[in-house]
Amino acid sequence: MPTCNSHAGHPERVDYEYERNGTASVFMFVAPFLNWRRVSVREHRTKRDMAEELERLVMHDFKDAKKVTIILDNLNTHTKGALDTRFEPEYCREILRRCEFVFTPVHGSWLNIAESELSVLTRQCLCGRIGSMDEVRKQAAAWTAWRNDHAKNVHWQFTTDDARIKLDSVYPKFHFDNE
Repeated sequence: MPTCNSHAGHPERVDYEYERNGTASVFMFVAPFLNWRRVSVREHRTKRDMAEELERLVMHDFKDAKKVTIILDNLNTHTKGALDTRFEPEYCREILRRCEFVFTPVHGSWLNIAESELSVLTRQCLCGRIGSMDEVRKQAAAWTAWRNDHAKNVHWQFTTDDARIKLDSVYPKFHFDNE
């Protein structure tokens, strides 16, 4: 409920009480060389949610691919075992046979192109308060369709040389006797 305060010589001030209507978990999948992305908005981000999203990615979105490389940060739900929470073991093995998992360094999730796309999604689409989960889904779907239809590509500018410098402290150094 707004409250208004005004004093002589000062503009009227209006204060609104914040009312939280909930949160949404956004799953972002990106195939940068295809200028393709898929955004899935869910009420939770459990291992079961992750399993369903991985299954959709591998068995439906890229059903004809022999191998799907999946780059993940180190979130606790981002595990191969997540599939066991949702699917029978034989089907889990079928999905996993078609997956190659690559994990970003612990403090390097920003290396994941999906993180960049999430940033764009947030700035262009989800930057304000949205009243319902359905509305979040509609806006995310519209954004995704527009980005895919206009073949918006990812402008990745992080080179291998940059990585060697920036990630020097993240990766172990190897020393050889003959050096």
